[in-house]
Amino acid sequence: MQEPGTGMKQLLDSTSLGEGPAYRGRFAPSPTGPLHFGSLLAALASYADARTHGGEWLVRIEDLDPPREQPGAAALILKTLEAYGFEWDGQVWYQSTRGEAYAAVLESLRTRGLVFPCGCTRAELQLAPQGAGGEHVYPGTCRKGVPAGRRRRAWRLGVGEAQVAFEDLLQGPQRQDLAREVGDFVLRRADGWFAYHLAVVVDDAAQGINTIVRGADLLPSTARQIYLQQVLALATPRYLHIPVATAANGEKLSKQTRAAALPLDDPLPSLKAAWAFLQQETPPPWLDTREFWPWAFAHWRRAAIPRALGIRVGEAGFASPPNAAACEAPVAAGGETV
Repeated sequence: MQEPGTGMKQLLDSTSLGEGPAYRGRFAPSPTGPLHFGSLLAALASYADARTHGGEWLVRIEDLDPPREQPGAAALILKTLEAYGFEWDGQVWYQSTRGEAYAAVLESLRTRGLVFPCGCTRAELQLAPQGAGGEHVYPGTCRKGVPAGRRRRAWRLGVGEAQVAFEDLLQGPQRQDLAREVGDFVLRRADGWFAYHLAVVVDDAAQGINTIVRGADLLPSTARQIYLQQVLALATPRYLHIPVATAANGEKLSKQTRAAALPLDDPLPSLKAAWAFLQQETPPPWLDTREFWPWAFAHWRRAAIPRALGIRVGEAGFASPPNAAACEAPVAAGGETV
């Protein structure tokens, strides 16, 4: 495989993993609505894990999907984090300002012959067979060229016969056969926006992120990100995927399922509920929001987190958010939440 170009590697290595702290984590929400209980679980787990290990914790706004974004959502997310006592390191990054970096990486891959244009429509791809994880596997229609009469819509990274194995810090050994479970995947979408997988890999490398704590709904996409890291000769972060909170119908709590927004006026009940949901030690009743975090950093235990992909809110033995009733709202139509 041809090596990455020097200029592109310098772009990605602006903050190398070797030069940063032993632990640098992040929380990277999408501004498609306010934070909710599911968001809080990911924020709390990533923040507590970073601080417990003496590490840095960064915040990045993944605003690369304008049709789904809500005006003012990014500012509200940051306001909510502040109200809940989160203190991040450095400046907040916005992916909408990072187009030049993503374009440079995509061009490097194109020069190396590793990506190809694709003219398939969404409707056509929905007819493709599903892999073991339930995703439609790209059938390779445009791998040797866009068929006559079609226009270039997206850019895909070829995966060949790649298989990716990694050890998740909570979920244990993972393996994915990319060709048979997902196929060649999109790096630039048909609407011109850069895809999540490209943006997250580029930014994690540029920010020196070496430990990623996030929801288990993103576990199936991790192998694709690791494969892209390998193609770009980048170090692979450590991954820890916590169980996501689900509603009674089994759907993940998300903005698309109308999960209730976190209250800004009284953060402590929600913080304690998220802490309990992750099966951590019960905090003393006298703690206020300001005192909660130092206590939490001293008592956070990875080993206590349930080794599960999802847990229903209100399930026996697991805490419910203070606004649990709002989590039972009907599911709204919409795309996958990243």
